[in-house]
Amino acid sequence: MNTEHLLAPIHAFLHCKTPQAWTDEARKPENLPLLLTDHLVCELKAAQTAMWLIRKYVADKESGEALLAWLRPWEQFVHSENVDLAFLEQQKGLSKAIISRTEVPYGDNLVDKMVLLIKEELHHFWQVLEIMQARNIPYIKITASRYAKGLMREVTTHEPQTLVDKLICGAYIEARSCERFASLAPYLDAELAAFYISLLRSEARHYQDYLALAAEISATDISARVRKIGETEAKLIQEPDSELRFHSGVPAFRT
Repeated sequence: MNTEHLLAPIHAFLHCKTPQAWTDEARKPENLPLLLTDHLVCELKAAQTAMWLIRKYVADKESGEALLAWLRPWEQFVHSENVDLAFLEQQKGLSKAIISRTEVPYGDNLVDKMVLLIKEELHHFWQVLEIMQARNIPYIKITASRYAKGLMREVTTHEPQTLVDKLICGAYIEARSCERFASLAPYLDAELAAFYISLLRSEARHYQDYLALAAEISATDISARVRKIGETEAKLIQEPDSELRFHSGVPAFRT
């Protein structure tokens, strides 16, 4: 797959590329179980974020509760290391039939984009889990990186700017994921490399969807907020980090 047309906008959007020191550490075979585990959890977190946006800003109470119930088995697996994978079939059951609040003009657009994102992220979750199982890598709970929390510190506390900032943060997370898949793929075995390259198209679209929604919802130009949050994102990526994770900074350790 020719990826340059997908990656060029990503590189222009992000304020820095992944440091080679992170790639050098992440490519080590002994770190593969950790990286795949964190990738698995990140896919669920991406789906949770999109689900939260629908529930918080668009769905009525009944629809919101149904969404919570639908996602709960996935969350229980991650938090309890449950080996019953029957819940994976639920991924096929989510539809766009969410009741939007009539007073929210962007409701239908947000639901359309976020439901597609949820379905794709959970499909990726399943794909990562399948790879782990094929390689006899057990799922073991790990701590989260500081990356997402660091980004969220930039979010304004008044609406609608809170929503706009969260969408911009989502755009940076998806763009960084896409960039890291591409930066890591050349150093992986053929199966994993092909898998990570296959994710680029959807991840690139996800960042664009988040950014388009932010621009649609904001009453003012979002360029300044995009720049400010992007500067924070780059700082998190370039600063030393004590733990290796998919979105961690420069390793301050060696395994």
